[in-house]
Amino acid sequence: MQPTSLAFQAKATGALADANLQKALGGIKTGWQRGRILAAERLPEFEQLRDQARDIKNHALEHLDFYLEAFEARVLDAGGHVHWARDAAEARAIIQGICQDVNARTVTKSKSMIAEEIGLNDHLEAAGITPVETDLGEYIIQLRKEPPSHLVGPAVHLTKDQVADLFAETHHLPRTDDPAELVGQARTVLRQKYLAADVGITGANFLIAETGSAITVTNEGNAELTQGLPRVHVVIASLEKVIPSMEDAFTLLRVLARSATGQEFSTYTTVMTGPKRPDDHDGPEQFHVVLLDNGRTRMIGSKFQDMLRCIRCGACMNNCPVYLAAGGHAYGWVYVGPMGSVLTPQFVGIDQAHTLPNASTFCGRCEEVCPVRIPLPNLMRHWRDEQFKRQLVPATYRYGLNVWGFVAKRPALYRMATRIAMGLLGAVGKKRGKFASLPLAKGWTASRDLPAPQGGTFMQQWKQRQGTRH
Repeated sequence: MQPTSLAFQAKATGALADANLQKALGGIKTGWQRGRILAAERLPEFEQLRDQARDIKNHALEHLDFYLEAFEARVLDAGGHVHWARDAAEARAIIQGICQDVNARTVTKSKSMIAEEIGLNDHLEAAGITPVETDLGEYIIQLRKEPPSHLVGPAVHLTKDQVADLFAETHHLPRTDDPAELVGQARTVLRQKYLAADVGITGANFLIAETGSAITVTNEGNAELTQGLPRVHVVIASLEKVIPSMEDAFTLLRVLARSATGQEFSTYTTVMTGPKRPDDHDGPEQFHVVLLDNGRTRMIGSKFQDMLRCIRCGACMNNCPVYLAAGGHAYGWVYVGPMGSVLTPQFVGIDQAHTLPNASTFCGRCEEVCPVRIPLPNLMRHWRDEQFKRQLVPATYRYGLNVWGFVAKRPALYRMATRIAMGLLGAVGKKRGKFASLPLAKGWTASRDLPAPQGGTFMQQWKQRQGTRH
């Protein structure tokens, strides 16, 4: 997937005018956002668990080499195979090779952001291998030939009516907008794909060093059918997914579902360890794990290491006012919302994504809800510093910031300038009490009025109120 992040502003403007998108995004507030609040309230130790989850991930990152080697050894002990991929091209080649070794023609896939990151579907199709997405949301966007717009709900940008129209067109059945019937149609199509697949590809929410296991969480059971029915199972995961123990995994799982969808636990939590054993009734004959770096080791020890704690719950975007207005596709790459505003510049280069760190109000809500306490606003601020140093923002912005910085570092000058500015604006806007248009503030007044200042500067009002209290 080629990044189009530089077009964020234009795409966001279009998103705001898209009635269907705005209706779909509104459901996140009443659904997942509200669900997280209620789930956290029902668990008195939720905040303590967040601290534990953060510490588990920090410990794993500090000893990443040790736990990756331990994980590899346990996978081999269980009869599996481990493949190391430095970048997306190597990962694609490894998976293509596994598929071709068994003459695979059809591959089923459960939801995997890493597969999206490396552009796996397009690569397999070019090699004559048909990938079939089995997660309902991924299945929908595959039919529409779109990328996911959310980590947890890939098709969250669509309304029920849009899905009904899509299924009527592609399934060649009478149109229905009944959710149960729509799910039934998808299930009928996908069940045949499961049975015909030669290879199943899943992602992994966690990799367990002590057992060599991969854990997936789903609400549909599609990962279980994807890994259990084909004769070959491939897990593709990034390096930072490894954690020390099964106990650690279940601590993280307790905050994952609550943060993502407001559930106590996802409907299906599956532990996959190696290929089928002689006394097993089902399971794959081959078990492969592809471990992807793709720039992650460069983040170890850097100011962006905290981002590697991310467990892909989507809570940051569920609570981000920018994401909830613009939707995921405006971000122009695989990862969206606040976490995408940090990861995308890291993976595709700040020159290709310098608009994203600015796609934030810095309200701090993303950090407040993150189950592993990633300081997302600070990380975006680092990218803003970097884009300024590289002169990636327009010259007018840079000059304006330099002027503001010069004034702000001189308190007396700053107070005098703000008194003059507030006085002029207050006098000009006194009659209407607001400005519908204002030079240097078009980004604000394009969608709302700017209130005219009243009562002097903030510092003047602060002093007055402090004096009144005494």
